Amino acid sequence: MIVSMSRRANAWDNAPMESFFKTLKVERIHQTRYETRAQARLDIVDWIEGYYNRQRLHTSIDFLTPVDYEALRMAA
Repeated sequence: MIVSMSRRANAWDNAPMESFFKTLKVERIHQTRYETRAQARLDIVDWIEGYYNRQRLHTSIDFLTPVDYEALRMAA
């Protein structure tokens, strides 16, 4: 793995993560009220593993789920 360090004010390295966190906040966190941090942690992990990676279609990978995309790449 090679560390990627971009120049100041160059957001190319950050763009995918910023997009992910925006999606997480809009689709899950702002829609739910958590009583404890533990409840929030479990719900967010469940959302990522159960919905985002396995059900949600992603336009950047030809309307596939990340799990399906990875399976296709491994089969090729």
